[in-house]
Amino acid sequence: MTTTGPRSLDTLPLALIATIMTKLDVSSIRSAASTCTTLRSSASHILSFLPTFHLLDIAVSVDLLRPLLLRQNPHLTSLKVDCDRLNDSAIEILLCPSLRELCLYNCADFNGKLLSEIGTRCPDLRSLCLGSVAGKRGRSVHISELEELLSGCTQLEALVLMFDVSLFLHHNFARVWSLASEKLTSLEIGYISSVTVTEMLSPNLGIPQSPNCIRPSILSGIQKLCLSVDYITDAMVGMISKGLTSLTHLDLRDAPLIEPVLTFDLTNAGLQQMNQYGKLKHLSLVRRQDFRITYFRRVNDLGILLMADKCANMESIYLSGFCRVTDTGFKTMLHSCSRLYQLRVSQGTQLTDLVFHDISATSLTLTHVSLRFCNLLTNHAVINLASNKDLRVLDLRNCKKLGDEALRAISTLPKLKVLLLDGSDVSDMGLLYSRQGLIGSLVTLSVRGCKRLTDKCISALFDGPCKMELRELDLSENPNLSDNAVLLLAKSRVPLFELRMRNCQHIGDTAVMALASMQIDKERWHGSSLRLLDLYGCGGITALSFRWLKKPYFPRLRWLGVTGSVNRDLVDALARSRPFLHVQYRGDELRADQWDCSDNAYVHDYDEVHDYDEADDELEQWLLEGEIDHDDEEMGDAENNAEVVE
Repeated sequence: MTTTGPRSLDTLPLALIATIMTKLDVSSIRSAASTCTTLRSSASHILSFLPTFHLLDIAVSVDLLRPLLLRQNPHLTSLKVDCDRLNDSAIEILLCPSLRELCLYNCADFNGKLLSEIGTRCPDLRSLCLGSVAGKRGRSVHISELEELLSGCTQLEALVLMFDVSLFLHHNFARVWSLASEKLTSLEIGYISSVTVTEMLSPNLGIPQSPNCIRPSILSGIQKLCLSVDYITDAMVGMISKGLTSLTHLDLRDAPLIEPVLTFDLTNAGLQQMNQYGKLKHLSLVRRQDFRITYFRRVNDLGILLMADKCANMESIYLSGFCRVTDTGFKTMLHSCSRLYQLRVSQGTQLTDLVFHDISATSLTLTHVSLRFCNLLTNHAVINLASNKDLRVLDLRNCKKLGDEALRAISTLPKLKVLLLDGSDVSDMGLLYSRQGLIGSLVTLSVRGCKRLTDKCISALFDGPCKMELRELDLSENPNLSDNAVLLLAKSRVPLFELRMRNCQHIGDTAVMALASMQIDKERWHGSSLRLLDLYGCGGITALSFRWLKKPYFPRLRWLGVTGSVNRDLVDALARSRPFLHVQYRGDELRADQWDCSDNAYVHDYDEVHDYDEADDELEQWLLEGEIDHDDEEMGDAENNAEVVE
C-alpha cells in the first residue's frame, strides 16, 4: 500500500491556480496572496490582466495602491476606488485607456486636473462617477477642465458629478455642455442652480444654422436626470419636459435658503407641464429642509390632478414637501398610476388614513412604501397597506401615532426586508409580534427614538430558535436602553453588520466589551461581523472602551462613531492605529454622503442580503505589514495619558 504525504500548492499547474483566482475580487486575491509564496506570485500575475478592480471599503494611500493597480494591465475595464487618501499624484496610477467604467469617490484632495486627464487618458469611457472633486480648501476646478472631459470622452453614456458644479464660475458653463457625448443618456449632478439648468437645456443655446432655425436641446438624448438645485421652478421643469423627449427618470430636489418667491418656485402650472411625452416612469420632486422649514406652498390638489392625467405609465413616485396636497390629490395619483410599485411621500402634512382605505381594491402591487413625517397616519393606514403582501421596504419614520397594532399587521408581510419605525409609539410587546412573523425575512430594522422600548425589546426580537437575516439594527436615541440590552444582543450571536446606538445615555463600556467579545460561531469571534458601530453620545463610554476598539477586536469594523470629547487624544490615536477605519467624532451620521441625490439610504433592492467581503481583514493586514507595531505603541501611550488625567 502506497502512502502520499501532504500535497503542496506548488504541485498544481499555475494555470489552474490563476483560473481559480480570477473568480475572486481584489480583496480576496490580496488576502490569498498573504498566505503563501505560490499564491502571492499568482496574485501578482493576475493583477496584470484583471478586468475589474473595485476597492471601496478601504481608502488606501498612493504607495499602497501602486502595487495593487498595475499600469501594464491592458484588460482593465472597470475601476472603483475610495480616493479619500489620494490626490493628483495618483492620477497616473488610476487612469488608463482601456477603462469603460470609472468611479472615484471622495476626491476632495484632487484639483480639476482630474477631469482634464480623464478626458485625455480615457477616451472610451462609457460610465463616469466623480465624488466631491476639489472639496478641500485650496483646490479648484476650471471650466476648461470640464471642456476637456466632455470633448475627450466621446463615448460617455452615464455621467455622475457628485459635487457643486457652481465651482465653474464662468459665463460659458451652460454652453460647454454642447460638447457632451451624443450617447449620453444619464446625468446626475450634486448641485447646480436652476437658472443654469434652464440655460443648458435651452434649444437656442447653440449657434443656429439660420436666423429661423431652432435647435433641439443639446442633451436631448438624456433618459435619466438627477439634479440637486437651489430652487425647483416652473421654468426649469418646463424646459426639462419640453427639451428631453426621451426622459424616463427625473429626480429633482432643492433646499431653499430663503422662502421662494413666485418666479423661483414650483406651482400647479409647472406640474401641468410634467411628462409631456408620456414616457416618464420614475418621478421624484423633493423640497428638503436643510436650512429652513419650507414647502411647495403654491401646489395643491389641482396640480396633482393635472399631472396625474399623464402618469399612467409611472412606476415610482417620490413627493416631499407638498403641504397643501390633501387626500384627494394623493388618492387620485394612486388610482391613476396602475403600474406603481414604489410610493414615497415625505412631509405629507395633510395625508390621512383615507388614502389607503380601499387600496386592496386597486390593482397596485406595491413593493416599496415610504411615508416619512406623515403625522396624521394611524394604525388603520398600515393595516390597509399590509394587504400588499409583496412589500419589501416599509419606511414609517416619524409617524408618531403608529403603535403595536401597526406592527401586528406588518408582521404578516412575508417578503419584508426593511422596516423603519423611528419615532413611533411601538413597545416591547409590538416587537414581539414581529418576532412571531417577519423577523425571519427582515434585513434592516430601525426603532430609533421609540421612547417606550426597554431592554426587553432585545429579548422580544432575538429569544428563541429562528434563522435570522437581520444585518442592520438601529437602537439610537432610546432613553431606556442600557448595557443589559447589549449583553442580551451579544448572547443571541446574531451576525449584525451595522449597529447604531447613538445618544443612548445608559450605554457604556460594558456594552463595548460585550460586543468585542461576541462569539458569532466557533470559527469567528471578537465581534467579527460588525462593519459599522455608532456609539456617538453614549453617556457611559470612557477610555476603557478604546482598549476594546483596538485590534484584534472588531477586525472588520470600517465605520465608528464616538464622542470626541471623551478623550480627543484617544480618538486620534485610534484613527492612526486603524487607518482604514472611518472614525466620526463630530456627530455626523455614519456613511452619509452630502452629495447623494438619490436619498435612498435604506431603499435598495433587498432580494439578496448584502454581500460583505470576509476578506477585508486579511487585506488590511497585508497592506499594513510593518506598520502595526508602531501604531499600537502610540495607542498605548494615549491610554496611559488618559489614565493619568482620570
